[in-house]
Amino acid sequence: MDILGVLTLIGGLAFFLYGMDLMGSSLTMMSGKKLQRILEGLTDSTWKGILLGLGVTAIIQSSSGTTVMVVSLVNSGIMKLRSAIGVIMGANIGTTVTAWILSLTGIESTNLLVQLLKPSSFAPVLAMAGVVMLMFSKRERLHMLGKIMIGFAILMYGMELMSGAMKPLAAMPSFRELFVKFSNPLLGVLVGAVLTAVIQSSSASVGILQALCATGIVQMSAAIPIIMGQNIGTCITAVLATIGAKRNAKRAAAVHLSFNVIGTVIFMAVFYIGDAFFDFGFANQLATPVSIAISHSVFNIANTLLLSNFTGGLEKIAYLLIPESASEKKEKEDEFRLLDDRLLETPSIALQQAWKVSVTMLERSRTAMEQALKLMVAFDGEVYDEVRTLEKRVDKYQDKLGGYLLKISNTQMNDQDNLQLSIIMNCISDIERISDHALGIAMEARDLNDAPMRFSPLAMEELAVYTSALQDIIGLTYDAYKNEDVTLAKDIEPLEEVIDRLNESIRIRHIERLRGGVCTVEMGLLLTDVTSSMERVSDHCSNIAVALIEIHAGVYDAHKYLRKMKEKDAGFQRKLAEYLLKYELPENNVEDAACLLAPPKPAKADESGPLGTLPAHEG
Repeated sequence: MDILGVLTLIGGLAFFLYGMDLMGSSLTMMSGKKLQRILEGLTDSTWKGILLGLGVTAIIQSSSGTTVMVVSLVNSGIMKLRSAIGVIMGANIGTTVTAWILSLTGIESTNLLVQLLKPSSFAPVLAMAGVVMLMFSKRERLHMLGKIMIGFAILMYGMELMSGAMKPLAAMPSFRELFVKFSNPLLGVLVGAVLTAVIQSSSASVGILQALCATGIVQMSAAIPIIMGQNIGTCITAVLATIGAKRNAKRAAAVHLSFNVIGTVIFMAVFYIGDAFFDFGFANQLATPVSIAISHSVFNIANTLLLSNFTGGLEKIAYLLIPESASEKKEKEDEFRLLDDRLLETPSIALQQAWKVSVTMLERSRTAMEQALKLMVAFDGEVYDEVRTLEKRVDKYQDKLGGYLLKISNTQMNDQDNLQLSIIMNCISDIERISDHALGIAMEARDLNDAPMRFSPLAMEELAVYTSALQDIIGLTYDAYKNEDVTLAKDIEPLEEVIDRLNESIRIRHIERLRGGVCTVEMGLLLTDVTSSMERVSDHCSNIAVALIEIHAGVYDAHKYLRKMKEKDAGFQRKLAEYLLKYELPENNVEDAACLLAPPKPAKADESGPLGTLPAHEG
């Protein structure tokens, strides 16, 4: 082979690997968030997991990609190790689809219809169709489909270049002798494993082997050990993905490695012992792209059928190789384990994990607010400490989630994923502010507990109505955000309007009490601080709802949207009337409006006394 031949071979390999990467990444993006939903479900039995792994790998054209996803999902605690075993087995079968596609290059016939089945015949048409989709379509899904077609065409073109560059090697005696040496099982396995480990793709290494078959000197006795080695070499990607991961993720990679090593040992033993007794004639025949695809499929299917009944044994081997440590229990409680950098290779899944963390963040803020509101009725030191802890925790959520979202934003995503990313990034600051106001209300409750006076029964009734409305708007916000429910989000703004009116009414009533001399300035200021914080919480709930509605509608002018909704939306007016009836303040009875003298401090076990047990005190 001359220098031009070497350059052609290198160029063909480059086209082949790039085409495979483009096709696989485009298929992954086109699948979007469905990938995670698929991987999280249907894994309650080994065979469901096998079918799942097979399907996902056939779609994204990468067993390494599927395995890395599985390792990340195990690392984050979403998937159990036992469930992951079936998916890993299925991924090994799914990767054989590529070999069958590439085997089409070996079709030879004078029949026109058969000729059209050759990738070299239809790949240019696919490439042209893909370019047309990219240039003239504005729909993202068609763009992704176009990239898949172009990737496939590039892959096939690279395959043709490699095959053509390798044909002259058939005349080289040294090259023929090299493949005689590969008939040594151990050397063949080693070569296949190293080649696959270097390029980190068993599909690509099998494709290279199929291209070598064009030389006409590769015998099946040399090809079979290389195929076995390729299945071992593909495990390197999963092993590399566990660097810095938790021990359970390392066990998933260990399962992948042990599954392929055990299968290779069994298959090689059966093959060579059988050949010694029965003299397999096909071992001395020349390998073709089709025979490579058949061998690849037979090994992976047989290996899965054999070891699918021993998933428990594979799990034990993984625990034997990587014993359970004392720190693992603590790792399982890590709330941020879902934000795994390894998932950035599949941004749609990384984004789903970030979404789950943001939902948990909102749940923490909601709990902090509910606990803070309880303190206004009866102060409790332990509940106060819980609110402080939750507020700090939510701050940490904002830091961790913000950094992870920034990493995701630097990846390539489809329009749906970009939309969801925008929602999370718009909402996490509002979620964090809710917890800040919860701490503020808790601190006001502590000050109230230390004050010489208490709110009057009327003030407490007003707060009860206000609190009920606030708890409802936080609950609506949580449900709308968690489920990305735009319809439910539209019910939040009329309730926020009612809360604004309640806040104004309570403020006016307080001024009337001050003028009537039935309430002190100090208690009035405390009440105003509390109600103002509650009103701001409803504003943040409104911001979250508007972000959901706007981003889904593709409109980014919040003020214009709110003004239009309040003026022209019949649904808004209907819900507003409904909420006004539901959250009606009690009658403003001046006799019940006077502040109360605080009861004497009880024992430390109970720092707050019952409200309304002492006579009214005029201030």
